[in-house]
Amino acid sequence: MPTKTTTHTSIISQEFTGVALALLSVVVWAANFVIARRVIHEIPPVSLAFFRWIIAALIMIPVGYKSLVAEWKQVKEHIAYLFMTAFFGITLFNTMVYVAGHHTEAINMAMIGTTSSPIFSIILAFLILKEKPGKLRMLGMLICILGIIWLLVRGSLQQLLHFHLAYGDLWLLAGALCFAIYNIQVRRKPVGISSRTFLLAVFSMGSCLLLPGMLWEQWRGNLVHWSPSLISMLVYLGAFTSVIGFLAWNAAIARIGIGRTVLFGYLIPLVAALEAVLFLGEKFTTNHLISAVLVATGLFLTNLSPDKLGFRRKEIL
Repeated sequence: MPTKTTTHTSIISQEFTGVALALLSVVVWAANFVIARRVIHEIPPVSLAFFRWIIAALIMIPVGYKSLVAEWKQVKEHIAYLFMTAFFGITLFNTMVYVAGHHTEAINMAMIGTTSSPIFSIILAFLILKEKPGKLRMLGMLICILGIIWLLVRGSLQQLLHFHLAYGDLWLLAGALCFAIYNIQVRRKPVGISSRTFLLAVFSMGSCLLLPGMLWEQWRGNLVHWSPSLISMLVYLGAFTSVIGFLAWNAAIARIGIGRTVLFGYLIPLVAALEAVLFLGEKFTTNHLISAVLVATGLFLTNLSPDKLGFRRKEIL
């Protein structure tokens, strides 16, 4: 029979692992915004999403085929759930991000998307899953939002007073809402469906749903300009941003809850900013540094929340 010390150590280990997995997802996902901006002249948005997810689905076949066969009965039983998850999390979310990449810079894409998605997720988690955020978590979230707003308006009150959402920003907000719905769906994953089966199913369904849009783009003359560089970026998106990133993110949600996991998304614009400096030549300013400090402070307070162990736990994905 496990002792209190053993149980406490196990909980600490689970918390640490959950945080590490969330950070891993942040690092690999940040590159998604940079690549989306980098390839706007080489591949149209729906085609980019399609090839990303079809690569991810192909990678998942040898990983999840056996579990899919073994769990086929549960898959058929929950086909509507898997379809909805694929539609919002795979078909719509990143496609909207890629469309936005044609209208705004990489850092703006990361900032707006990751500011709004956690807010949507926490609201939906409260309304649907009854996950109530504690006072420290709310304070941490507000500080994170302040950090992102600082970055959006470049520390200028004048820009804050005249701030408005552009065309690309609206696409990002729509994508953020879709990702929030995906997060809720992950928390509701049926116990009888393993992580491997889940990802193989939603990646495959999402790719199939993207196929008509990709063919439509090609029919309209929006062709893909293939090159070794583009292929390597597609492989990265399929293998790392999709398979590794989603596996790590889903597992983090299972270990530390959706309310805490989604807040790590606030780190994505900061990591994306660094990557944009390295690969796109964008500048990292004092405002970025101030924003980084505010976001880090918010995340620290969020993870000190005394109710952090009170969220419902589900099967480790």
